[in-house]
Parts: sequence; structure tokens; C-alpha cells
Amino acid sequence: MAAKKKILLVDDDREILSALRTVLEGKGYSVLTASDGSAGIAVAERETPELVIVDMMMPKKSGFLVLEKLKSYGDKSPRIIMITANEGSRHRAYAEMLGVDDYIRKPFAMDRLLESVARFCPLPSEEGPAAP
Repeated sequence: MAAKKKILLVDDDREILSALRTVLEGKGYSVLTASDGSAGIAVAERETPELVIVDMMMPKKSGFLVLEKLKSYGDKSPRIIMITANEGSRHRAYAEMLGVDDYIRKPFAMDRLLESVARFCPLPSEEGPAAP
């Protein structure tokens, strides 16, 4: 059996961490969590998740700093989805400049997030047939 795909959740809101963890584990992912940007970078470096879901506004290091650091790894960078309650389009433009894979505004429908997760971190049952 293949190892579960790892997703790292980085958010200072424990309720969001708990809700996302429950849903993603229910889908079959291995979920790691961090409650601030500095911890998120440390966990990402240690655990090498395939996908990171990061909040934009957090203590210690913002989601932008996490995004910039993780995308600096080049080919070894995880895919990154940023979630935010911020309405500003310049924040989205900055995240895109830094290489974010998707940018989702809170509040969001769980289906919207799961669709993005499936696109960037498909489970074996969601992947197409293997090439011969």
C-alpha cells in the first residue's frame, strides 16, 4: 500500500485546523498542523508535505513569508493553497507573484477547498490510469 499523501495545515485558528484536519483525514490524507508561520516552515522542512494550506494572517511569520520560503526550494517546493479573510486584490497579486498555486477567500465552501486539494494533491483513486 502506498504511503498516504501529506498535507500541512498552517493556521492560528484552532477551529479551522480541527475542521480541515477532520475532513482531509476522512478523505484519506495524512494531515500535519502548525499554528504559526515559523512552526509551519519547520514542519514543512522536516516532513516534506505534498501540499501546504496556509492562512495569510498569522503570528510570528505571515502566510506570505511561509509561501516565499517554501517556494524558494524550487523543484522540491510543495504545492501551496493560501486561505484568507482579506478582500484586497493586491494581496492576491502578491501571493501569485510569490508562486501560490491557489488563493481562496474565507469563508469558503468546503467543496471549493477539496476541489483545489484534489487538483494539487490527488489521491491514487483520483489519479488517471498509470502510463504503461
